[in-house]
Amino acid sequence: MNLTLRTTSALALTVGLLATPAIADMEAAIAFLDEHIEHSALTREEQEAEMQWFVDAAQPYQGMEIRVVSETIATHEYEANVLAPIFEAITGISVTHDLIGEGDVVERLQTQMQTGENIYDAYVNDSDLIGTHWRYQQARNLTDWMANEGADVTNPNLNLDDFIGLSFTTGPDGLLYQLPDQQFANLYWFRYDWFTDPEIMADFQEQYGYELGVPVNWSAYEDIAEFFTGREIDGVEVFGHMDYGRRDPSLGWRFTDAWMSMAGMGDIGEPNGLPVDEWGIRVNEDSRPVGSCVARGGATNGPAAVYAIESYTNWLTNYAPPEAAGMNFSEAGPLPSQGVIAQQMFWYTAFTASMVGEGAEAVLNDDGSPRWRMAPSPHGVYWREGQKIGYQDAGSWTLMQSTPVDRAQAAWLYAQFVTSMTVDVEKSHEGLTFIRESTIQHESFTERAPNLGGLIEFYRSPARTQWSPTGTNVPDYPRLAPLWWQNIGDASSGALTPQEALDNLCAQQEAVLARLERAGVQGDLGPLLNDESDPEFWLSQDGAPQAALENEDEEPQTVSYDELIQSWQ
Repeated sequence: MNLTLRTTSALALTVGLLATPAIADMEAAIAFLDEHIEHSALTREEQEAEMQWFVDAAQPYQGMEIRVVSETIATHEYEANVLAPIFEAITGISVTHDLIGEGDVVERLQTQMQTGENIYDAYVNDSDLIGTHWRYQQARNLTDWMANEGADVTNPNLNLDDFIGLSFTTGPDGLLYQLPDQQFANLYWFRYDWFTDPEIMADFQEQYGYELGVPVNWSAYEDIAEFFTGREIDGVEVFGHMDYGRRDPSLGWRFTDAWMSMAGMGDIGEPNGLPVDEWGIRVNEDSRPVGSCVARGGATNGPAAVYAIESYTNWLTNYAPPEAAGMNFSEAGPLPSQGVIAQQMFWYTAFTASMVGEGAEAVLNDDGSPRWRMAPSPHGVYWREGQKIGYQDAGSWTLMQSTPVDRAQAAWLYAQFVTSMTVDVEKSHEGLTFIRESTIQHESFTERAPNLGGLIEFYRSPARTQWSPTGTNVPDYPRLAPLWWQNIGDASSGALTPQEALDNLCAQQEAVLARLERAGVQGDLGPLLNDESDPEFWLSQDGAPQAALENEDEEPQTVSYDELIQSWQ
């Protein structure tokens, strides 16, 4: 399937559609279906009925111009460059869909919350802000919205039950605050061709005494990283690990996106650990944050967190390309496609598209099939069965209370269009960021699965429930998230030890929690800090924070990738 040609065709269609007047137009909808929708979870009759609904529902908003914003990834580029102009041709509603960095999205959202100024009519922001939206009540809860002010513009075929990420966007009050638009997980990525090469396998067995395979724990991952680093394969010197370390907002996501829970920092629970989450924040029985430092029952500066940062810095220094320390998320993600990386523990599946097309020839076979695979990430020595083992990003549509009702209604139509069952299979072929069960199970992805390195198998498996975004323990994501990259940057640069950096981090998190508590802006949902105690009191309790282990070197364990995939099926 040539996705480049399909996108080009869609753009050509868009130019033709925009030559028509900006009025709600079923003829444009029919042209869109004819020329663009090759695959859909709906029949053609159902597609036409859904498009007719959009044409009819948009009548009161014809000629309106709305602005929405999202981070810059392939999925949103497709929406902004292809679907937005098509939506305008069908509905008569003009959409400016801005693409900016994720940190900038959060900054704009925070400004709108603080000032009440309507900067954007809708945001695609990560569900990591669910704790913020639930506590501040500045985002419209969509449950009430769809039953009241948004009722006439809510697609009767929206089919919420088909979305796989609603648990991530639902508050403890049971209300839906955001609608998922794209999802991707961080998984383990590795060169399957090298891991199954008989000569390489024999060398590893001789050197380490066990079979080369997908690492189950961090001890095995480190052995494999050491084994491959400096090795020459096909005339190229390779590295056993890939990561990034630039002082940049994306360095913060690198850790809040579940690296700490992978190490074993938090508590058991799905979709997030309770009462201590992967940020190390403890909440009480009323979901009110009570501490981040060990002295208040948190785990942000506990032994498991220190172990997590030490492992990160050691591997970045010893096993990754030298330039990795100066890279950010966007720069580091595609680098394995150059063919010099053996494995990467913390790899976002949003980069799958960059691994299967033009520019990725070094990691593809002649027939276009991948030489690489993805699998569950290994876990650290503090990890216990039942803890979350990875992160799943869920960029989700959010309507702010400060947005005028008519503008929110028009933006809600656009949000539903780009997530509709008519459109979603095609959109998912472009960006590979799945939000609907019907799309994941679509026969076109069964056909394409062999070329996607395990992505489809992962999303069809029950294992995916162990991957989740930031949960509701985090009361103010825009204020707390920047503290992570600023402090972790001190550890990754060597300016501070991991313990020193984490002590600073948890103290600064608690300073924010204390300010929120004093201000009372979140009412009885806001922080209520515990008094400080001797850290040993908390370390001696069950669950997080855990006391330091005498030996953090566990017996390495690997598993055959093919056996792993069979277990999922």
